Amino acid sequence: MNSHGSSFRSLFPKIFSLVIAAAIVLSCGGKPARQLDTISVSPASARPPSGGTTVQFTATGVYNLAPSPVTPLQATWAAAVPNLGPTTAVAIDASGLAQCTPAASGVYWIGAWDLRDPNSRVSCSVVGLFGESPCNSALGTAQLTCP
Repeated sequence: MNSHGSSFRSLFPKIFSLVIAAAIVLSCGGKPARQLDTISVSPASARPPSGGTTVQFTATGVYNLAPSPVTPLQATWAAAVPNLGPTTAVAIDASGLAQCTPAASGVYWIGAWDLRDPNSRVSCSVVGLFGESPCNSALGTAQLTCP
């Protein structure tokens, strides 16, 4: 008998043990976590139709694992005045429907965000309006022009 055959026989129990250990680890939560990578908001820029006050925005989330992308993404929505911060001149609901109030005039930012890892249990009430994302979240923005 050649030495290769006896070497394999002596290694087989070790290899078999490693394969079994890997299978156990993978079956016990060793799968990678599905996490949100990016959010895009559409339309990227909008104004209400003539005589109207509302625009529907939609958030799309792109994840690191399938299913991806997800549209519409259930995100948290907010409106802000560029370089100034939050505003009540534009109301936006949980579905992304933005409404220019009578006090609204000019350009506003619309932001949609969600936690990248929902298991992190981080509370994220404000997302840097809207430049940076300080709380492990993904952020997508759009522009709304009110009459």
